[in-house]
Amino acid sequence: MWIPSNNKYGVAIHNWHGEVRFGLPLDVGDSVDIVEECTHWYRGSCPRKSRSVGIFPKTYIHIKDLSKIDPVVAECTQVLREWSEIWKRLFVDRETYKFQTLRKVMFSILESRRELLSATMTQDQTLELQMVVVSKIDWGNRKLGLDLVPRIGPLAVDPHGIGIVKLYNVHVSSADNAKASSSRGTLRRKTQRKILTHHLYFCMRDFGHRIGGDDAEVYFMLYDGSRMRPLSERFLVKISKDGLSNYIEKLHSNCTVFTDLGAADLNEDLHLVAIVMRVGKIIQSDSIKKVEKNGSSGHGPTYRRPFGVGVLSLGDIAQFDSSLEQASSEEREYSFKLYQSEEKDFHLLPELIIKKSSGKYSPIQAGGNQNTQGIVVSLKLLHGGLGQARQEQPLLFQGSTITRKMGFPDVIMPGDVRNDLFLTLERGEFERGGKNTGKNILVTVVVLDVTGNVLTDCLWGASGMDTQPHYRSMILYHQNAPSWNEMLRLSVPIDKFATAHVRFEFRHCSTRDKTEPKLFAFSFARLMDTSGATLGDGQHELYVYKCEDPAKLQASNYLRLQCRPRDSHPQAKNDCSGCYSRSSKEVFVLRSLLCSTKLTQNADLLSLLQWRAHPETIQESLTGVLRLNDEELVKFLQDVLDALFAMFSNEEGNSTQHSGLVFHVLVSIFSLLQSNKFQHFRPVMNEYIENHFAAALVYKGLITSVEHMAVFMTKAEHPDPFQKCFGSLEYIFKLLIQSRRLFARATGGQYEDSFRRDLHSLFTALNGMLSVPSYDVIIPTQEALLNSTGVVLEQLKDTLPAPELGMLARNMLDAIPRGAPIRLIQAKLHAVKDLVSGELFHEDDSRTVVLSVACKHLRMHLSRRDELRLCAEILSEILSQLYDLQREQRDKVTNTLQHDLDSLCKNILGILIRTISIIMEGSNAVLPQLVACLLGLLQLLDETHYKRYWDELTPYKDPRDLKEFLSKSLLVYEELLTQDWLVFPNDWLVMKLAANDVLRISLEEFAKPLVYRFLGPQAFDSQLWWSYFSLAVSFLTQPSLQLEQYREPKRLKILHSHGDMRVLMGFQILSMWSQLGEQKLHFIPSMVGPFLEVTLVPEPALRKATLTVFYDMMQCEQAARGSFRLVESELIDKLDLLISENKGDDEYRELFSTILLEKVQLENPNWKDAGIAFIASVTRLLERLLDYRSVMQGEENRDKRMTCTVNLLNFYKNEINRKEMYLRYIYKLHNLHLQAENYTEAGYTLKLYASMLSWDRETQSFAPFDNSGQPEWQRKERLYHEILKYFDKGKCWEKGIPLCKELAQLYETRRFDYNKLSEILILEAKFFQNILTQLRPEPEYFRVGFYGMGLPLFVRNKQFVYRGLEYERIAAFTQRLQTEFPSAQILGNNSPPDNTILNGPEQYIQISNVRPVGDAQALKTAMVPVPEKISRFYEVNDVTRFIYDRPMYKGPIDKDNEFKSLWIERTILEISSPLPGILRWFEVKHKSMQELTPVEYACEIIGNASKDLSELIVQYRRDQKKNINPFSMRLQGTIDANVMGGISKYQEAFFSDQFLKSPQGAGQQANVQRLKALILEQIQILEQALELHGQLAPSGVQPLHNRLLERFSQLKQSLSGMGRLKRNSESIVNTPLPPLPTEQRSTQAAASSSSPNPSSNSNANSNYVYDLDEIYTRPGDTLRPVDPHNSYQTLSKESLTIPLDDTLAPPVPNRPRSQNFLTNGAAIDSPEVPPKRQPLTGGGVAGSPNAPPLPPRGITPDKRASNPMIFNDFGAGDSVGRRHSAQQQQHQHGQKYSVVDISFDDPEADQQPHSLPPNLQEAGGHLNVCFAPNDFRDSGISTTSSRELNHMNLNNLSEDSSSISVSTVHHRDHCRISSNGSLEMQPAAALSSMNITQRESSTSSFDVEDFPVPPPPIPPKSLAVSSNGVVANEDGHSPNPNTHNHSNNNHHSHHHHNHSHLMQQPQSQQNGDGDVYSSPQPQQMNGLAGVLPPPLPSAVETGQAIAATTSSSNHPHDGGTF
Repeated sequence: MWIPSNNKYGVAIHNWHGEVRFGLPLDVGDSVDIVEECTHWYRGSCPRKSRSVGIFPKTYIHIKDLSKIDPVVAECTQVLREWSEIWKRLFVDRETYKFQTLRKVMFSILESRRELLSATMTQDQTLELQMVVVSKIDWGNRKLGLDLVPRIGPLAVDPHGIGIVKLYNVHVSSADNAKASSSRGTLRRKTQRKILTHHLYFCMRDFGHRIGGDDAEVYFMLYDGSRMRPLSERFLVKISKDGLSNYIEKLHSNCTVFTDLGAADLNEDLHLVAIVMRVGKIIQSDSIKKVEKNGSSGHGPTYRRPFGVGVLSLGDIAQFDSSLEQASSEEREYSFKLYQSEEKDFHLLPELIIKKSSGKYSPIQAGGNQNTQGIVVSLKLLHGGLGQARQEQPLLFQGSTITRKMGFPDVIMPGDVRNDLFLTLERGEFERGGKNTGKNILVTVVVLDVTGNVLTDCLWGASGMDTQPHYRSMILYHQNAPSWNEMLRLSVPIDKFATAHVRFEFRHCSTRDKTEPKLFAFSFARLMDTSGATLGDGQHELYVYKCEDPAKLQASNYLRLQCRPRDSHPQAKNDCSGCYSRSSKEVFVLRSLLCSTKLTQNADLLSLLQWRAHPETIQESLTGVLRLNDEELVKFLQDVLDALFAMFSNEEGNSTQHSGLVFHVLVSIFSLLQSNKFQHFRPVMNEYIENHFAAALVYKGLITSVEHMAVFMTKAEHPDPFQKCFGSLEYIFKLLIQSRRLFARATGGQYEDSFRRDLHSLFTALNGMLSVPSYDVIIPTQEALLNSTGVVLEQLKDTLPAPELGMLARNMLDAIPRGAPIRLIQAKLHAVKDLVSGELFHEDDSRTVVLSVACKHLRMHLSRRDELRLCAEILSEILSQLYDLQREQRDKVTNTLQHDLDSLCKNILGILIRTISIIMEGSNAVLPQLVACLLGLLQLLDETHYKRYWDELTPYKDPRDLKEFLSKSLLVYEELLTQDWLVFPNDWLVMKLAANDVLRISLEEFAKPLVYRFLGPQAFDSQLWWSYFSLAVSFLTQPSLQLEQYREPKRLKILHSHGDMRVLMGFQILSMWSQLGEQKLHFIPSMVGPFLEVTLVPEPALRKATLTVFYDMMQCEQAARGSFRLVESELIDKLDLLISENKGDDEYRELFSTILLEKVQLENPNWKDAGIAFIASVTRLLERLLDYRSVMQGEENRDKRMTCTVNLLNFYKNEINRKEMYLRYIYKLHNLHLQAENYTEAGYTLKLYASMLSWDRETQSFAPFDNSGQPEWQRKERLYHEILKYFDKGKCWEKGIPLCKELAQLYETRRFDYNKLSEILILEAKFFQNILTQLRPEPEYFRVGFYGMGLPLFVRNKQFVYRGLEYERIAAFTQRLQTEFPSAQILGNNSPPDNTILNGPEQYIQISNVRPVGDAQALKTAMVPVPEKISRFYEVNDVTRFIYDRPMYKGPIDKDNEFKSLWIERTILEISSPLPGILRWFEVKHKSMQELTPVEYACEIIGNASKDLSELIVQYRRDQKKNINPFSMRLQGTIDANVMGGISKYQEAFFSDQFLKSPQGAGQQANVQRLKALILEQIQILEQALELHGQLAPSGVQPLHNRLLERFSQLKQSLSGMGRLKRNSESIVNTPLPPLPTEQRSTQAAASSSSPNPSSNSNANSNYVYDLDEIYTRPGDTLRPVDPHNSYQTLSKESLTIPLDDTLAPPVPNRPRSQNFLTNGAAIDSPEVPPKRQPLTGGGVAGSPNAPPLPPRGITPDKRASNPMIFNDFGAGDSVGRRHSAQQQQHQHGQKYSVVDISFDDPEADQQPHSLPPNLQEAGGHLNVCFAPNDFRDSGISTTSSRELNHMNLNNLSEDSSSISVSTVHHRDHCRISSNGSLEMQPAAALSSMNITQRESSTSSFDVEDFPVPPPPIPPKSLAVSSNGVVANEDGHSPNPNTHNHSNNNHHSHHHHNHSHLMQQPQSQQNGDGDVYSSPQPQQMNGLAGVLPPPLPSAVETGQAIAATTSSSNHPHDGGTF
């Protein structure tokens, strides 16, 4: 049994293929969400396989505990899965930058995820890494346009765990963070607390100078370039003389951290200064010499000497953005050069370099190959306190020296202890002392106590240097006024500081003496005076005392002297008459700076602390303290406060004479603590008040002082003290209340009432201060008071009861005048915000009071719509606090909280909605926050709150206020929803979903007053109900709730967290609708559209629930109005609109039909039939609309759009008669046709609209998409002109002429506008002229069948007839159709598809050619023969019937003559509308079949050929100057001997008594007689044609004409002697004929081909062998003699009479020979091998073969495929001359040759070898095809008119893959309609699977010798080409192994006749154009000589296509060959 599994989560640990039923295949590593489980199986889904739920075994799954998974790791996993799909799409879309960037970020997140999973980091490191990861995720989501993830820290928030107001605030902060994030994980955040302290990590990497032979010391310090002073102490790095980086004394001795840099220090003037000193002899040359001499540096004294200075600007590192929250910036490397100057300017060198005074310094060049980079350092900026920096970067501080700032940091921490005194040896001035040169003066610094003992461990020359008992300065060479500018740091213990002093000893260093330098003077300075003040900061000029004996330097001696002028030490005397002397000219200048938290230099501060000892100086001390430096006060805060409070009041608590000044000092100190610099001292102050403050009596004085300040504020001249006072009320009240507590504790609570009165009095004074009219001076003071109000009232919460506090707050805020300045109003609202966010709001009693005060002021400002942002912030704070309280009291909400919520709802909800509705019209930045507040308020309310609020809005049962509130609320909600919560950014999906959840719950409550208060007959308010329904529909259809648009993981996540809110709202709508009862009629039909939108939401449960509403509507309207026409009309209108908006699907169509039909049938109303019809109609409309929508986009879908548009157009016209919709789709179709350049169809489309208009009406008419109205007749006139323009462009002039006539009648008889009449008549005349003169290509028509369930409904399993584009053949058409249906497969045959195709899921398309059947009535009024240009239009236009044929055999098949049983199955298709029309295709509506008997088919062939000849005769009689070549070609193809013999097959087949008595001949007597008549008629037409040809033929064509006369006489002779055939005589059938299916040749064929042809030589590569096939046979075995003297015999009907006896066909008469005809039968006339000239004999040669077989069926030349054929003079003459003449003609006419390549799809033919007929075998195996180019395969008759031939250009086509040049014979299938409506068919249609490719045969042309060439036959189907180059017989052996071909030798020869080598091609190939003819068409016979229709191969029945192409010629057709 399946049980729920509480959403378990697991991972597949093995591949599982899911072979069981409902199994879900899994790959190892797939994650699965488990929904249910049983004993051995889980059921669930895999996120990787979207929406598929299945089962899988438990053993394959490892269950993971989601509670133990790091949420950031889980988010990484989800994000990587989501991004991977997008990443692949970016690759496909070629968005390279995004692709590569996203790839880097994904790899980075993957690596971070791995680190988080390893769990090897500390909590701080983990948190830091999590922040980096989520920053990258937020960056990626923002760049990819994904949803924002709201976060608190690194974790995503649960929207159900916090209030919606807080959720909004989290979204705001997360959005800011996401915008500030980068792909590297750094984050620019707007932090509340600025980082005020920074530190600079420093490391010297390299020193690029070598100071020859000496060591060096490099002193680094930070330097302020603006004030030209150091910022830090110095840091020392020692450099050995070998150039190494440092002495290996201490690790990291080249690294330090410069600490405590403030924001002001980090500016562009910050520099790093490096001072380099040489350590060695005074003169460098001495050191070098010493080294060179001794090889070492010697043992003499060494001194510091100046070498150079380098300066590095830190402006770029100092540009630090404090909002960039990161652990540290990157460490960067820098290099800078050293400069040198004169020694006297050395102390100024940093300043000179910074000021770029380059004239006073020069760079130091590094010598040799040394590095010239100078000094290389690396720097890194650290942030935060020093302790924090040590924690975050422990490795940097490990071993590094700390280099202190000269001064305090910006933030002084209470625990910081520092006691540093910085001394700078600036300069000295000394007397020369009788020497010519100056001294080399060395200063030795030593710190001593009062007894003269040296103090150790307290003197540093620089950080990085060990403490020394004394410090030696550098030496400036020969300078009596040296300037050292060296800085030292003293850290003397506090207990020794008061008595310590510093002594400076001055010594002269000789360059010669090796002894120690000699002392000559000293100075000293005391560190502290007797008052306790330390040595003051600044410059000090010290006295210089002479002393040359070190033993005399006794502290007891010189401490009695003055150390400097104005030395106030009590022991100091100006008397130096003792041991020491002093010169007034000598001076030593010292600069000091104290940085100490324990010592002060300020005497005023010391006197304040010691006030009891000197009470008379109190006033001065207090005044002095006001001028004190802030740091001094803060350092001694506790001591100062104790002293001040002791002075403030006496022991009785009364004020003293100093109270006012003391209060002033107190206020100054309190205001000092408000600054950021000392913000960390606030806890120190609070600690002092709570634990150290002991003045129990000062509260009275404090109250009095503050009250006094309030009263006298307006009279003050200087507002600063007042501002400080009221800005410091927090500490004043803390001290006041603590003092009162101490007093009450001591006295048992005495004077409590007096204390309260004093407080009230104080607040009264404060209120009075606020009520004073504001002006610029006092506004800051009033603001300060208001800013302190919240915290002051909080201090009083334990002193005064809550009601009193509320009263104080209300009175204070109300005291502000209504028209106060904006600054004061803002301060007031800030005070309210402080109140609601403070502790007062957490207590039940005080919260009620504070809330009432806040609501009062909120209402006031919301109604005035000013300060909305502050109002929103206050509301947000209130709602957040209340939400938290509500969650805390979830089990039992207190009555106080309920009351507060009621109060908030009553006071705020209405005004808030009104405010939002007003500001929504503009773009107000505060609107989102106000909307969040509204949602937060709704979230807090429950049913009881709403009920009380509804009651509040309906006093005395008056519903007006309630109605107004509901209307306004519903309007605001709908505005928010229709904009899809546009108030929030698009990517705030979490916020939108939470908002929808709140709104849905509130709408359920809003529904109750509608039902209970606005539904009754008297109280019903339709507008209110309409608003509610409209809002609910908007909720349902908002984009953010359409879950189908989201990816599967996101959809599941939303469903898991919120469910599908659309379903819940849908049921709410149904519930409300059911409540309406009789009132439903008010919402019909207005609610049809909204409800339709609801049902179109793609959620099955919702659809099933809501579709029944339509039945309800129909029922209501039927009952009330007798019909449901309004519902029907509205539903149809809205459906069209909504479906076009991409709503709805096939599932909806099915549900609509089934659910409503079931409902109608179940309820069985009296309107059941009408309802069922309506539902069916809407279902059909849905089907068409969905079809239309599916093809709305894409150029490849244009044809589909046209079909769908026509379907809709017809629906709106025929089924529901909606004119406006009908017109809309007419114009849509019109626009589609214009885009496709289908101008004729565009004209037909507009004609639909024009036909709706009348010439008689003047009413205004409006077209879709055109708002300008016109009278109806004008609109129709305008349409007609547009249609005429389109018909002209589409060359459909015949259809434009009636419109011209109609317009002419309008202009002539109604409007009398002769100008327009003349114009339209001119246009009409132009149309008539165009019909006769313009070339119009005839379109081809194609039958297209669409099969399979994968196709759209509108074409599925239907057949259509398409009208092709201009010059579009079947290959191009197929390609176009495949573009439109790219997934479809093309069926390769024409057989009807079976059920597997029809019902399968695939798509199949079947394409074939069809022939149009013209309307027989089109030209029935003609009294004369209609010109071809006119008649041809009606044969291929205005057609609705099309045919295609398929050959079939019935009865026994006579292999000698298959025509006996060859039937034609003719399929007739009828389409719904004529083509052309409003589309280029129409559906086949009717399909019929008919069968043509063999005789009927023969009659059709003969009749069509005769008709074509007659047309030619008419044309040439009318225009005798036309090119005669087409006429000659047609006659030659009909008469010439190459098609003789076919008539014998007809004769054998049908003109016998045996046929008539056979079952096949039953009832065919009339058809047989008709066939005879048609043959006689053709003979008569031929006689007329020859007569006309003789008259027209020029001299060059006369030889051909003579030959035609000769052949015609033979034709008539053969027909007249049918009954007297002789077997042995030579007959016309011996002339080459088209191939005919034959049986397997008998062995006599081999014997007859045994004579070799010695002159035939060949290259094997171009030789082919043709095999015999049993299907084809010779025409007959009997020959009949012919009278040579009577060649023209009379042909009569009697001669064609069928004999009554059952004898065989009469023998065939002998064939008259031309003089060049070969009589020995050894070889057929061949262009390759000139025949030997032999006299003509009357008898046949022994072994001579019978007539060759007929050519294969269907292989007939296209009327455009053949080139002009030049005929030789067949008379006797010089062969060379004739050949020359032939060559001339060949070049003159540009004749081309072609090689015919024939391929059949005949299974029988494919199984048997093919052979040549015996006469070709005897000819040596050469097959040379040479016959009239327009021959049909069997009759040689072309259907092309001569005029058409004259204008036709032929195109060269691509060559086949064969190495032999091959050509295609392309035959076009035509069907013509005679004037009497008879059907004429062309022969090439009989073939369906033939591939013919063609190219110029210049590579295979041959020389033709002088002989009359009878056109050789097209080889039979049975001919096959073998690869050994010989002709194979039946057994596959070559009859003449020596037979060869000359084709290789003749590639260069002149073009004469076209000779074709035949080779068999694979089946179903396409030619160069790719045209595939799928419809078999019957063969046409054009003459008696070859009227026999050849049997079609069985492959034709399979529907394989014939590929056909055309060849081109630049000359008119004047003959040609194949």
